[in-house]
Amino acid sequence: MSIEELMFFQGMPQMLPIYTTLLEQLTRRHPDITVKVSKTQISLRNRYVFAAVSLPWRKVKGWPTEYLLLTFGLSHHREHPRIVQAVEPYPNRWTHHVLLTHPNQVDQTILDWVEEAYQFALVK
Repeated sequence: MSIEELMFFQGMPQMLPIYTTLLEQLTRRHPDITVKVSKTQISLRNRYVFAAVSLPWRKVKGWPTEYLLLTFGLSHHREHPRIVQAVEPYPNRWTHHVLLTHPNQVDQTILDWVEEAYQFALVK
């Protein structure tokens, strides 16, 4: 893990174990994943960005105060209670958002969705 990734979590270090769990699971499947850290998010890329994580930057009613927001793109709208928001910024490109508050939430469901996003990004 890079110093930039560690510094990203400086304001909310309790979210680092969630990110670490996610990144370990994804790089085990796809060692070619690259990471780009910006001020507001960490992007996960193959050829293109397929997922990103970010920290809370404002309060949202009904959401916890501490979470890691996982964002991923699919070709279709996926409905599930864990998906807190889904939008279609472009035709047939849906952006989904999931709140993660504990490393054990990086389960097979999350990994399957991110795998689907990884594959979708390869054919954009």
